[in-house]
Amino acid sequence: MRLKNKVALITGSSRGIGKATALLFAKEGAKVVVNYIKAETEANAVVEEIKKIGSDALAIRCDVSNEQQVKKMFGEAIRKFGRIDILVNNAGIVFDVPFFKRTVEQWKKTLDVDLIGVFICSKYAAKQMQKQNSGKIINISSTNGINTYHPESIDYSAAKAGVINLTKSMAMGLGPKILVNCVAPGWVKTNMNANLSEDYVEKETQKIYLKRFSEPEEIAKAILFLASDDASYITGSTLVVDGGYYG
Repeated sequence: MRLKNKVALITGSSRGIGKATALLFAKEGAKVVVNYIKAETEANAVVEEIKKIGSDALAIRCDVSNEQQVKKMFGEAIRKFGRIDILVNNAGIVFDVPFFKRTVEQWKKTLDVDLIGVFICSKYAAKQMQKQNSGKIINISSTNGINTYHPESIDYSAAKAGVINLTKSMAMGLGPKILVNCVAPGWVKTNMNANLSEDYVEKETQKIYLKRFSEPEEIAKAILFLASDDASYITGSTLVVDGGYYG
């Protein structure tokens, strides 16, 4: 087991990539804090699945863009498990809106959750990790943050580019004991992409070398790698998991 006796907090882990990561971490021996904002039933179901696997878990409602809620969440997690070894900053939102119809409020909300939320959660995780003299932070960005081909989600792309930059800065500032890396998925079969038209999905699929969208579990495996000792000499890096995508 690559994460035996480790404690992981995964934001946005009631479904999608976060859920897949939570379950995979549990199978590898980790205790998991399942964070959610609206999907309480789904989050509790993930906790139950983890317990059936044979590990332990705790569901905590928290808006990652609200510093007081984040502070409280980490306090609860540490009281329950005593430590935080791994933080996965996975929570994110997107608004698919044409350029001239996009509002400043949408921009602010996207940046609050997708970028500032990463900073806030990392801040409180790192405080605990420094006390432990060790820790791993894995930020979930997107290929949107590297090559921007989607003008209808410009704020999302900007936020995800910021996450990559933030990863590099945190890796330098929190090293050498805390390792900070990033995973940049391409298209993934998640609820976030569930409402895409069949024509659009087909068009995008043809741009992928592997000719399919990723399963959430395939992204979770990349996150597990960076969270494990197998990545003990990797920090400040971004791992692209997109099946080969040429935009």
